[in-house]
Amino acid sequence: QVQLVESGGGLVQAGGSLILSCAASGLPFSRTNMCWFRQAPGKEREFVATITYSGTYIRYSDSVKGRFTIARDNAKNTLYLQMNSLKPEDTAVYYCAAGSSSTYSGQYAYWGQGTQVTVSS
Repeated sequence: QVQLVESGGGLVQAGGSLILSCAASGLPFSRTNMCWFRQAPGKEREFVATITYSGTYIRYSDSVKGRFTIARDNAKNTLYLQMNSLKPEDTAVYYCAAGSSSTYSGQYAYWGQGTQVTVSS
């Protein structure tokens, strides 16, 4: 029943920007903590950023801090990730996840299908 659908990925040059969206349905979005993870080929799934249901607590990984911004619009049941100053090492499939603000992927029961972000040099 729960559906998380990411969009906004694509190809961008290093230094560029993208905005990812995650449209949620089948859950009480306004009462659900949300998170972004990413996974590059051959690597473990990596925590990116999280935001609690009210937006009062936000946390970023050190690798994206200062470049990425997580936000949510509870009226639209949508989670966002604004990515600036993109680097080739940001290339990955980006996933949204629901139900926790943990940095550990095993804490999440609900995941989107992912959206590919490719950053060229």
